[in-house]
Formats: sequence, structure tokens, C-alpha cells
Amino acid sequence: MLYPMSPKVAELKRKLESFMDRHIYPNEERFYREAEELGPWKVYPVVEELKPLARAEGLWNLFLPESNHGAGLTNLEYAPLCEVTGRSHLAPEVFNCSAPDTGNMEVLERYGSEKDKERWLKPLLAGEIRSCFAMTEPAVASSDATNIESSIVRDGDHYVINGRKWYTTNATDPRCKICIFMGKTDPDNPDRHKQQSMILVPMDTPGVDVKRPLPVFGFYGVPDRASEVVFTDVRVPKENMLLGEGRGFEIAQGRLGPGRIHHCMRLIGLAERTLEKMCRRVRSRVAFGKPVSEQTVTQERIAEARIMIEQARLLTLNAAFAMDTVGNKVAKAEIAMIKVAVPNMACQIIDWAIQAHGGGGTSNDFGLTQAYATARLLRLADGPDEVHRNQIARFELKKYSNT
Repeated sequence: MLYPMSPKVAELKRKLESFMDRHIYPNEERFYREAEELGPWKVYPVVEELKPLARAEGLWNLFLPESNHGAGLTNLEYAPLCEVTGRSHLAPEVFNCSAPDTGNMEVLERYGSEKDKERWLKPLLAGEIRSCFAMTEPAVASSDATNIESSIVRDGDHYVINGRKWYTTNATDPRCKICIFMGKTDPDNPDRHKQQSMILVPMDTPGVDVKRPLPVFGFYGVPDRASEVVFTDVRVPKENMLLGEGRGFEIAQGRLGPGRIHHCMRLIGLAERTLEKMCRRVRSRVAFGKPVSEQTVTQERIAEARIMIEQARLLTLNAAFAMDTVGNKVAKAEIAMIKVAVPNMACQIIDWAIQAHGGGGTSNDFGLTQAYATARLLRLADGPDEVHRNQIARFELKKYSNT
């Protein structure tokens, strides 16, 4: 292997795979059923039942680097473990490694006060509460985050917040207690990247109104609890400001780098599991006198899928290595490349798997429609493909600025 696993990581991976076999895969059908029957406003009992089991086996907060609260793994070490959890929609939250809580916990650990850490980070690390991240807005093209119009206005010892957000993951979850909100504190600043700030907003603050859940390809609660939230004259103490006024983009870059790579790691696991389903399906079905697995078009797609997964994995591990060695800021190009490559890879492989399953592939029976919803969503979440491609091109062109 180009990036060999340490004994510590290999042992954690073995334990994770064992837990997945014993507890996650056997409960997936129940998880999807609870999500459908209970809806996005409720807690799914299967998740709460499995979380204590994962924590008891030491499979908890594995994403946190250099922390007494987590496994102390680097991004490169966490990558194969995150891939394992990505094989199932049920798994990440069971191990307390799901978005947006992971990114929010990292923000609180880096930029929160000791009071914030005690009130919000501690119960998040324990899996007792959940959180949300309010950035995207329906009224503007949020692919350009400088467009965000929500306001954060200082009023004595408080800030007053107004804005309408959507795709605010987790907001409908009754366990969601804290929101990290991004808005403008200095809309007239000539530097558009210093107009924004991030602030902590308890979800029970007067004026916070969770309007509705937003389905992703018809799914509520799976792959996530996307929501629309309106903030009307919401008052929070000035101490809730993170890092300082005008530092929102700085925080966002620190937050989104790890978040993007975690999404890609999980998607590789989802693509691997999808390919497994595809291979089993085509070996068990006969069409036109021979197994579907012997049809040339099927073999070509399986071969291409394996090549695409291996390419995506190496690209992702390279990005993780760069983040660990030179930092997120220097590794911008590597992070942008995987954010484009991996969701597109997963979308294509899932589409082939749906085709191989025939009409049944479009139902919810095989988990492929849920998988496609996740992969397609991630071509938009944390920045659409077009933004990342433009960024990659600028990095490339900059190499030739003096020629």
C-alpha cells in the first residue's frame, strides 16, 4: 500500500468492521423504516440503542485529531475508518462521527470559549445533543458565500440576528440544541471576505423558527435532516460571537476543509458497498440465456467502477496526507479535486448499479436510491462542482503567471 496503516489504525478498522457486521447492517432495514414512519422531527430509536454499544467498544469520536476526546488520529489515519462508516447511512451517527456535528465540534474546540465548550461541546462529544450549521440561504446564490444577506447587528451586550436559512442539516431533530449561524456584521466592508461572522445561537432562543424539513430526492431524514429555519430578531449575548467580528470566512475555511474530506471518505465506502451489491446482483440474474455478469457491458462497468474507486481513494488519501503535512490552507487544491472527483465517481457507480438491478433498483429495497441521493447531494454541499473546478483551474493557471 502507498499509505500503509499503523497497527493502531488496523486494529480500529478491524473493530469497526466487526461492529458493522454485528450491529449496523442487520439494523439498516429498521433504520430506514423508522426514518420513513417517524419522519424528520423525531429521534430514531435504533440510533440511540446502538450509540452506547459503539462507545463501549471505543469506537467513538474517531474523527477528532490530537484531542483527549477522540482517538487522536491524523486525517490520513482516519480515512480508512471513515470509509468503513460510509458504507451505511446508519453508521456515522452511531459512532458520533456524522455531519454537521463533526465540523461544529471542531469549531467549538478551536474557537469556542471555555463556557461554550462546557455548555455545548461536552454534550456533543457525549452524543447527548445534536447541532446545526446555518449558512445557505434560499434568496441568494449561496455557492458564492459572500452573497449571504442574513444580518448580525450589535445592540449593547447582545447581537440581534435576522435571516432565512435552508439546507440547515439537523434543525428538525429534537436533540438539536445549538446552531452555528453565519451572517453579516459589516456589510459595507470593502473586503467582502471580512463582512461575515459566525455566532452561536441556542435553538430555544425566541425568534428561532424551524419552518419545515426539506426532502432530498423525496427522502426526509435520510441522508440528512435538511431544514428551513427563519431567524427573526433573535437576541444572543455578545460572548456568543466566535473568534471575533469579520472572522466568519476564516472559521468556514477551517471547518469546511475536514468536512469535505470526511464526505469524500464516506462516499468511497458507499461506492465500495454499491459495487458489491452490483456484483452480487449480476451474478444471480440470467438474461438472454446467460448470467448478466457475463454480458460484456456489465463487465466493462464493473471494471470501470473498480478503477474509479481506486483512483478516488488514492486522490483522497493524498489530500489527507497534504492536510496533515502542510495544512488545510496549502492543501486547497487537493481538497477541491476530491470534492469534484469523488461525488461524481459515486454518482456514476450508483447509476450503473441501479441499471444492473433493473426496475427494483429504483425502489427503496436495495438502498441504491438513498445512496444516489447522498452522492448527488454532495455535488452541491460544501460548494458545488463548478466552484471547486474554477478554483482548481485558478491554481493551475497561477503556475504560469510569469510565462
